[in-house]
Amino acid sequence: MRTEGKLISFLSPVLLLILWEVLARMGLVDIRLFSCPSRIMETFIPVLLSGELLYHSWISVRRIMLGFAAGAIPGVLLGLSMGLFPLVRAALEPMVAATFPVPKLAIMPLILLVFGLGESSKVFTIAIGVFYLVLINTMAGVLSIDKIYLDVAKNYGASRWNFYRTVALPGALPMIFAGFKLGMGTALLLIVAAELSAARAGVGYWIWRAYDMFDIERMFVALIMMSVLGYLLSYLLDFIEQQVIPWKTTH
Repeated sequence: MRTEGKLISFLSPVLLLILWEVLARMGLVDIRLFSCPSRIMETFIPVLLSGELLYHSWISVRRIMLGFAAGAIPGVLLGLSMGLFPLVRAALEPMVAATFPVPKLAIMPLILLVFGLGESSKVFTIAIGVFYLVLINTMAGVLSIDKIYLDVAKNYGASRWNFYRTVALPGALPMIFAGFKLGMGTALLLIVAAELSAARAGVGYWIWRAYDMFDIERMFVALIMMSVLGYLLSYLLDFIEQQVIPWKTTH
């Protein structure tokens, strides 16, 4: 059953690409707007071999990882605190509820005014999107821990640090990683918008540059690379989750 699932996972995108190519050759798909796999591949191979694609990809990955770390670490710490301590939750939850729905792209002009046009604004744009998702999931994970574990730790005189390290963090890990995965998806969405503003490199910059020049093949190459990065980063998080939470069963 596992082998059949892997085979289907491989064949389904291949069949879709074949169908796309056939429809393009039959004239049922306008190649001026949607191109076709063969023409995209003709563009893909030279930019890959020249190192241009890898360079732009590395720039985007670096920004994503910095922004992810800058948003996820405080999100976990604050989420653990809000889950463990009702007073902290009462003080901060209204502010989180009020600011979370604000579209992160809507505050980009403010981010640019505060951080300028350099790397800091791009990293912060990603960080603010990641922060809320990790925070909310971490808090939910702590609140879902059975109260008996908290009572046992309290009865044994556990310090605040022990509450964080031995009760809250292990109990909330599945929800924390769920927040990480949502945050990584958001980071991939925000990097394109972040690299629109005064960027000179990155996959998002490449997408907008190709759009300006109406170079459809290069635009599709960048979009494909973004999907590859998303898959690899998601796989990396899954691998880390399996190492950190070996007791969690995945189906």
